[in-house]
Amino acid sequence: MVTGRALHFVFKIADRGLTAKFYREILGMKVLRHEEFSDGCDAACNGPYANRWSKTMIGYGPEDSHFVIELTYNYGIKSYELGNDFQGITIRSSDVIERAKKNNWPISYDNDIAVLQAPGGYKYYVINQPQSDNKDPVEKVTLSSSNLDKSIAYWKDLLAMKVYDQNDSKVVLGYGDNQTKLELKLIGTEINHAKAYGRIAFGIPYDEQPAVQKKMKETNNKILTDLITLETPGKASVRVIILADPDGHEICFVDEEGFRQLSVPDYPSEAILDKAIKKDPSV
Repeated sequence: MVTGRALHFVFKIADRGLTAKFYREILGMKVLRHEEFSDGCDAACNGPYANRWSKTMIGYGPEDSHFVIELTYNYGIKSYELGNDFQGITIRSSDVIERAKKNNWPISYDNDIAVLQAPGGYKYYVINQPQSDNKDPVEKVTLSSSNLDKSIAYWKDLLAMKVYDQNDSKVVLGYGDNQTKLELKLIGTEINHAKAYGRIAFGIPYDEQPAVQKKMKETNNKILTDLITLETPGKASVRVIILADPDGHEICFVDEEGFRQLSVPDYPSEAILDKAIKKDPSV
């Protein structure tokens, strides 16, 4: 049994300045913490790159109560090829639509839902309803599935997620009623992750991580990175295990205890990010 909490989704970004503008001025998120690294991540957090990189956590509230976005920036990388693996993130907020209009950010529509594209082409679906004061505006992350039966067998039966909604073309799963959900949508073709692929992260108790590892090995499911402790200079260490579902979507299970210490908001990071953008020689 997995006792999980939805944490964040990881994007690789190429234009850090414009991306920061989109998340702060259009989506209205706040920088929660920003960290610079001189070498690549041992768990490939920034993809298959060994060079200098940065990580920015940004969202509508602290990471212990909100689903947030992790923006990973690899110095010197100018673009990432998009695949068909990521469908979008859904947010409930009329404020976002108003800010987009005010700032002349392009808006398209999928039925009655506004669609905004972040730099790099990542889509956000925005429901035009007031943002609740006591509920996270981020409702769900939608990924592609080539075979819903296989996806459900993995996420529900192996990872112990609850099914909240299901039909012939999609399934919505989660670890809690008040958490951001994962939606898997059938696209009827092979999943291509290309170069821009992301990663979804969940927190689970430290003591439950070995059981997840054991179950994956016993069922011959893919482990991309076995249990490993990651260090962040000056902050708490966390232990992670990185998995891949039948379609190759990357999943990070972080130890809940260490992550709650690591993810304490560091609001001066806003200024640190701006300084790093300004000094970036690769722009």
